Amino acid sequence: MRERPAPLAGLRVLDLTRLLPGPLATQHLADYGADVVKVEDTGAGDYARSMGAMHGDTSYFYQVVNRGKRSIRLDLKQSAGREIFLRLVDTADVLVEGFRPGVMAKLGLDYATLAARNPRLVYCGITGYGQDGPYALRAGHDLNYIGYAGVLDQMGAAGGPPALSNLQIGDLLGGTLSALVGLLVAVVDARASGQGRHVDVAMTDAALAHAIFPLAEVLAHGTVKPRGEDLLTGGVPCYGVYETADGRHMAVGALEEKFWHLMCDTLGRPDLKPAHLATGEDGARARAELAAIFRSRSQAEWIALFDGVDCCVTPVLRLEESLQNEHLQARGMVVEVDGVRQFGPPVKLSQHVAGPFGAAPAAGEHSDEILAALGLDGAEIARLRADGVI
Repeated sequence: MRERPAPLAGLRVLDLTRLLPGPLATQHLADYGADVVKVEDTGAGDYARSMGAMHGDTSYFYQVVNRGKRSIRLDLKQSAGREIFLRLVDTADVLVEGFRPGVMAKLGLDYATLAARNPRLVYCGITGYGQDGPYALRAGHDLNYIGYAGVLDQMGAAGGPPALSNLQIGDLLGGTLSALVGLLVAVVDARASGQGRHVDVAMTDAALAHAIFPLAEVLAHGTVKPRGEDLLTGGVPCYGVYETADGRHMAVGALEEKFWHLMCDTLGRPDLKPAHLATGEDGARARAELAAIFRSRSQAEWIALFDGVDCCVTPVLRLEESLQNEHLQARGMVVEVDGVRQFGPPVKLSQHVAGPFGAAPAAGEHSDEILAALGLDGAEIARLRADGVI
């Protein structure tokens, strides 16, 4: 069988984003073959480069969300820098930016201006609160977005405060995955119609739009259940996290009755079967019984017992353990790029083998290459560099 090209081969992406949501979105595009050109300013550029522990000249954080891209440094506040950028737009399919609303317009590089030059362009703007609405210009981070969306209120144990998560729901579900859905939808349309679109991605909107179980509660009862008391946050015995003798934890996800019954039989406690979805005092009593059982053995002992029992009882792993997990290894979810372990692409496609992956680029590493492709000669490039445009 003849090898097929990478699924996004030929897709040209201009990436003006920094930090996490946008860079990870465009890295996913690069993983599937898109040519992603990271456009950075001539100052600090993407300041993720220096955030957290360093590996060589850049941080691990920067390296694991920017692999496989090319980088050019441009001063978009100078007319010469904007002119080069416009020439890049002429051949681009997608532009992704994460500035507050109005910033690109002040530079004269808003969607209307760019679409007049390249009608096929898909322009994706990732913001916390969207391009319009009363909060559009407010600052925010993941915690703020999921707080407004009613998601943060639902996270945590009964009687305790909302719980914090270092998997950023708003940033990643909203700024990364929703942006990918939106821009790829628009790319499909642009290829059919010849007309691009402005894709307005608000991280708050995306978090709200996926709060499905809380919405069902509101529709049925007019309000959500108190934190820690619904089906998925500890309100029933069959779905929760239980501590082991060595201070580790096991995840019990036996929502279906057949799994709960099999778990009870495996534990030698068939008397707990009626408590499957018990709430109130009965549920609390069954949860206490189950907690005492799990505290009687170490996590390793529980893994040995349940590994061959198909009832949704699994260990809560630390990430360093996940990276060594046989299943995740077999799925290609751990790859090495330039000496750094990273996550592999999460979506597998037939007739496509992911990789090899290029390292995250140094700032401006490909400036000369990109400018030469636009037709600039060595003297012109040297003059732009001397003027601080690149």
